[in-house]
Amino acid sequence: MGAVLFYHLTRDSVAHTLATLLPKALEAGMRVELRGREAQALDRLDQQLWLRPEEGFLPHGIAGGEHDARQPILLTLSEQAGAQTNCVMAIDGAELRAEEVDQLARACILFDGGDSAAVEQARAQWRRLTAAGCAAQYWSQESGRWEKKAESGSA
Repeated sequence: MGAVLFYHLTRDSVAHTLATLLPKALEAGMRVELRGREAQALDRLDQQLWLRPEEGFLPHGIAGGEHDARQPILLTLSEQAGAQTNCVMAIDGAELRAEEVDQLARACILFDGGDSAAVEQARAQWRRLTAAGCAAQYWSQESGRWEKKAESGSA
């Protein structure tokens, strides 16, 4: 089975954390689907990704265009990874299924530690995915840097 990494955000925003994770995924040769639940949130994130000159350019697009299959990072509301996708990063409570995780090189769930509903949703996803056989790692930035706090299976 595949592995999923849970990122419990307690200090940085989703956009700031993605500015760290996305370049690493691209450097590893991954095609990323950034999965959200609200079009407006993806539109805001799209703008933030374009306006980051100090970190460098992150090539991306919003799903629904004619060049979706060529986008290195595709922002999407879809609940199914595309055929060429090997990394899904889920934000705002977007779901990942165990069958997807098994087919991906990397799966990540980012959630806001200041939002009790988001924390409970992430806990439910952890239980569901690990019960289905997915290895999982829980990462927290509570100490000021990212630390692995828990692991289930062989991630």
